[in-house]
Amino acid sequence: MVEFAAPAVRDWDFPRSTASVLLMSAFAAEHGNPGVLAGTSLTPAQIRDPELQIDARQELTVVRNLLAGLAPGHDPDAAAIALGGRYHVTTFGIFGFACISSPTLADTMAFALRYLDLSFTFSIPHVAVDGGEIRLVLHDELIPADVARFLVLRDLSAIYTVLGELLPPITLRRLQFRFAEPSTVDVYREVFGVRPAFGCPVNLVALDAAYLDQPLPQANAHTVAICEAQCRELVTRRRARTGISHQVRERLVRLGGADTGMDAIARDLAMSPRTLRRRLTEAGTSYRALVDEVREALAEELLATGALSVEAVAVRLGYAEASSFIYAFKRWKGVTPAAYARSLGRTG
Repeated sequence: MVEFAAPAVRDWDFPRSTASVLLMSAFAAEHGNPGVLAGTSLTPAQIRDPELQIDARQELTVVRNLLAGLAPGHDPDAAAIALGGRYHVTTFGIFGFACISSPTLADTMAFALRYLDLSFTFSIPHVAVDGGEIRLVLHDELIPADVARFLVLRDLSAIYTVLGELLPPITLRRLQFRFAEPSTVDVYREVFGVRPAFGCPVNLVALDAAYLDQPLPQANAHTVAICEAQCRELVTRRRARTGISHQVRERLVRLGGADTGMDAIARDLAMSPRTLRRRLTEAGTSYRALVDEVREALAEELLATGALSVEAVAVRLGYAEASSFIYAFKRWKGVTPAAYARSLGRTG
C-alpha cells in the first residue's frame, strides 16, 4: 500500500470562508427553512463577504439548524447527498482553481491534502493506493455524533461532484460507511452508481488507480503555479491567526526567536508538554516547525535593517554559533544570510 502525504490538518476545527455557509443557507431556504444562521452571530450580509473568515463551529451550527429544519418525512441522507452535489470546483475559490488546473488527479489529491484547511470538510480524508485502487477513507471519529452521518454524506457527495468536474466521467468501484443501513438505498445508487455497504469499519470510497495518471482536461502549469502561491499565502495567514499554533508563535516572537524549549512554552500555556505536542500535531504542525518559522521571519526583518552583522543576528535569535544560523538560513531561503542581505542592498 502506498499512502499519500497526511492531510495538513487532523481535525475539522479550522477557520474557513463563508462560501459553504452561504451555500447551505440558500439550500435551506429553498426547503422552507430560512433561519439556519440562528445562533451563529452571522448575518445574511456577512456570509456574502468573500473576505470574512468564520469559525468551524459556526458552520457546524448552520448544519444543525439545517437538519432540525428539514420537513417531516424529508430523508436526511438524501438531503446531505443533494447538498454535497452543490459543492462545485468554483465553490472552493482559488483552492478549487488550483485543483482543476493540476496536471493529473494524483497531483490534485496531493495538493488538496496539503491545503485541506482551505476546504470546508469535516470528515478528514486519508488517501492510499493499494491493489489497483485509490482508497479514500473519510474519518468522522471527531465529528459530533448528532451530525456525523450527515456531514460524511455531504463531504463524500461534494468530493464525488468535484471529481466528476475534474475528470469526467468518474466511476466508483466500492463505497462503504460506518453507520447503519437506511430503509432505502435508492438515492445512493442513483447518485453514486453503486450500492454501498453499511456497518463497516471505515467510511471508504474506492476508485480505479488508473485515474491517478490521467491528464486533467483543464490542466495548466502556469495557472496552477499562480493558484498555489495564493493558496500558500492564504493558508499561512489563516494558520498564523488562529489556534494553538498562534499561541505558541506569539510566545516565541516575544522571546525574539530564542528556543527556550517546548517544556517552558507548555508551562506558560498551562498544559503538559505531551498535550502541547498532541495539539500541535492535530493542528498540522510541530514545535520545531514553529521555532523555525518564527526565526526565519525575524531573521528576514533583522537582516533587512542593515544595522546588524550576520553574527549579531545569530546571537539575537538565540543561536550559540553563527555557523548554525547560516546553515538554517540556507535551508530556509536557499542562500546565505550575507547573500540575502546583499540582495536587499545591505552589506550583511
